Amino acid sequence: MSGQRIVVKIGSSSLTSEEGGLNREQVQFFAGELAALHQAGHQVLLVTSGAQAAGFRKLGYPVKPKIIHEKQAAAAVGQALLMQAYQEAFLTRGIAVAQILLTRPDFSNRGRAQNAQRTIEELLKQRALPIINENDTVAVDEIKFGDNDSLSALVANLVRADGLYILTDMDGVYSADPRKEPDAIKFERIEVLTDELYRVAGGAGTAVGTGGMRSKIEAARIAMQGGVPLFVGRVSEPGDLSDAVAGTGRGTYFASSHHSLSSKKQWVGFLSVPQGRIIVDNGAETALMNNGRSLLPAGVIAASGDFHPGDVVEVVNSDGRLLGRGVTHYAAWQVTAVAGLSSEEVMRRIEVARVEIIHRDEWVASTIVKEADHA
Repeated sequence: MSGQRIVVKIGSSSLTSEEGGLNREQVQFFAGELAALHQAGHQVLLVTSGAQAAGFRKLGYPVKPKIIHEKQAAAAVGQALLMQAYQEAFLTRGIAVAQILLTRPDFSNRGRAQNAQRTIEELLKQRALPIINENDTVAVDEIKFGDNDSLSALVANLVRADGLYILTDMDGVYSADPRKEPDAIKFERIEVLTDELYRVAGGAGTAVGTGGMRSKIEAARIAMQGGVPLFVGRVSEPGDLSDAVAGTGRGTYFASSHHSLSSKKQWVGFLSVPQGRIIVDNGAETALMNNGRSLLPAGVIAASGDFHPGDVVEVVNSDGRLLGRGVTHYAAWQVTAVAGLSSEEVMRRIEVARVEIIHRDEWVASTIVKEADHA
């Protein structure tokens, strides 16, 4: 099918060598795969890693640096090299490329996110190919994505993509690492994310990359709840990426949610920065997760953080398990003051605009399903 909006993510290990530096042949190969989609009428966005891996050798570092300012220096050098390589590769194919560097605050601030969205929309309208990376030279560990898998899922949600394609050296998601366990079973299609899936997901895969299968599962969580179907797999031969888009790729397909989130709920669930935490009892957990109800004071055990009405907070159960996020109508001190009380008693004790601490219309639940729920 032509005319789809497609986000493709390529990791460091696919673009660079283990020793560091760009693999120009690989850049040319992936440019050809992306250009084929572009020429077929698709709107294509690329989320790329590789800046640090491309640049650290140029600065004389013997291995990929670990200290933050050394990482940032390597990224500053490598980002220029990376974009130069992409520009040269796409120029020969008649495609203009544009560099967009983002950090997490660019998503958590709704105004900045909307500005980024409008810029991308204009680039796509002009048939340019946006190339997106994290702005490693200014990002610090506290606000970094950690890998570009989550970044690609956030971008896919932001632009309402028809599909997200995360390319890796594995041909999909397995029940265990097939390089270590030959009997591992490949998942051809995943409809629901489970705790078991998180358990079997491994750590980082290579010395030059930062992402592992777990980060791809987390990206799937973001994309699926945003209504964006996801592919995780291998593209190593000409035509493989077109096959992946056509549904016959060498990898695992993740289904999108039947009910994609509104822009506001996407912001609440994935882009906002929570300002505190509310702990709830079993009854409130059931009401929020299974019954589509709002969070009332009666179900609250405690609260932490310094939040105010209109802030986003996390909600956890009594075991500390994350249930989701929501916009609170109470300040932290108010939640603490009325925890466990009936709605009638709350209205007598404090002055609030509405009795619900979090209304169901401003609540986003986690999509992970506990194995015990199906036992």
